Amino acid sequence: MASSAIEVMCAAKSIKLTHQRRVIAKVLSKSEDHPDANMVYKRSSKIDAKISMATVYRTMKLFEDTNIVVVRDFGDGRSRYEIFSNEHHDHLIDINTGAVIEFVNEEIEILQHEVAKKLGYELTGHRLELYGKKV
Repeated sequence: MASSAIEVMCAAKSIKLTHQRRVIAKVLSKSEDHPDANMVYKRSSKIDAKISMATVYRTMKLFEDTNIVVVRDFGDGRSRYEIFSNEHHDHLIDINTGAVIEFVNEEIEILQHEVAKKLGYELTGHRLELYGKKV
């Protein structure tokens, strides 16, 4: 069976994957959204009913501490997870549905550098989250 993206990252970092961690890794790797711990638990427990919420929390903490996942807060009171990536992207959050859309816009990237430069700074990083509703 093919390894998930997170399983590959764990192997590269010599992180031992128990059966339950492997299930959680596969669930996260297949996620097209930015799930919170409860979503990860619900999806994982459908595959293995023995997975507890505590196991999900411990596994997510391990993945966070080892830079396998990144925790995001999109203003809804839930910590959301996404797989760590060196490829930059920004987020648009639908305030009605909670959907999170990832995007890259070169014009915005250039403008951010120009703004920092005008203020006497060299931009070393940023995170952009836009909030809106579909019209």
